[in-house]
Amino acid sequence: MADDELFYDHMVDEALRGVMVKALRHAKRHGLSGEHHFYITFRTDHPRAVVSADLKARYPEEITIVLQHQYWDLKVEETGFSVGLSFNQTPQILVVPYGAVTAFVDPSDPSVKFGLQFRPQTEDEAPSVPEPVAALAPAEGDSEATPAADPDNVVALDRFRKK
Repeated sequence: MADDELFYDHMVDEALRGVMVKALRHAKRHGLSGEHHFYITFRTDHPRAVVSADLKARYPEEITIVLQHQYWDLKVEETGFSVGLSFNQTPQILVVPYGAVTAFVDPSDPSVKFGLQFRPQTEDEAPSVPEPVAALAPAEGDSEATPAADPDNVVALDRFRKK
């Protein structure tokens, strides 16, 4: 990757993962009430995913888990989450890096039909929780700040809109 290129697909993917992270944090703090639930599909073959050997043998590439009534110990961290689930009445703890997640769906409200799809990321591309947009200060080591908008040099987009 060249340093001067903007990879919008990566930026959008990371921002959408942030939506999933916020939903997981909400579930951690408040639980999932009623019929509310999440389907989360992730790559079991991701190098940082932790699943039991028997689960990995049954799902060598990808698995979809459901967070609804019977999950425990949900931990939402900077680079991934962990959760306890039961598979064939055997309790297990899964560790899922955000980069391993390929889909996040909340089918709880049929009128919304909310779902996100992600491309799996390698360990080198492992995303962290996206920073809030309000934190658009210059990165550490940047020599110059973004200049303030010059009101005399602002183009009104209305000029270009079809009437």
